[in-house]
Amino acid sequence: MTAAYRHEMKFLVSAPQYYACRQRLQRLLRQDSHAGPSGEYRITSLYLDDAWDSALFEKLSGVEERHKFRIRIYNGRDDVIMLEKKVKNGEGIRKVRVRIDLPLYEAIRRGDPEPLREAGDPLLSEVAWQMKNRLLRPKVIVDYVREAYLYPFGNVRITFDKHLRSGLASLDLFRTAPLAPVPLNGLAILEVKYDAFLPRAVQDVLQTDSLTRQAASKYVLCRTFTKTQFWEDQ
Repeated sequence: MTAAYRHEMKFLVSAPQYYACRQRLQRLLRQDSHAGPSGEYRITSLYLDDAWDSALFEKLSGVEERHKFRIRIYNGRDDVIMLEKKVKNGEGIRKVRVRIDLPLYEAIRRGDPEPLREAGDPLLSEVAWQMKNRLLRPKVIVDYVREAYLYPFGNVRITFDKHLRSGLASLDLFRTAPLAPVPLNGLAILEVKYDAFLPRAVQDVLQTDSLTRQAASKYVLCRTFTKTQFWEDQ
């Protein structure tokens, strides 16, 4: 399924900012129905990059138009496995995604493009081409807990991503080694996504003027944290 471009803003929030903002959001917005009784759910993603780490360096260099590929699961389960291509153009984002099964997941993980080509899906065919011609391969696991809120006007989605962790010794979503916390000094990542406009009511609740904009993606944070590349100390 392909979505149109949406706006995206990211902020780093302290614990007091998080609790104050959450309290205001709960009065106006409804929580994501996918969340459990705690209002949260766990997201684990396996990010892919090519032999030149193009997605990583294009982000670090501030390239306006870029994309990255990832495989995503929820709450550690294998019943829903999504392959996604996230396309970024300035503050606009869109996603192309397709649901895959365990055999296709394993084919991507071991770098075998043939099963993807045979599946006949455009996104799978693109990933197969990237695997063959640009050596697209798994790079890092990104894991966190998400708390999400929805507002129908403007198709607004507001999320708090907490407890960011990275895989250090495994690139398998279902057989992961212990995950290590990524040091964010107790901060959470607030993401705000919306279509054409952000309603004034939501702006008033968020009070974004008092928040710190976040530039680095969770992928970059986890890749930097693992320190396996020559740019680690730059």
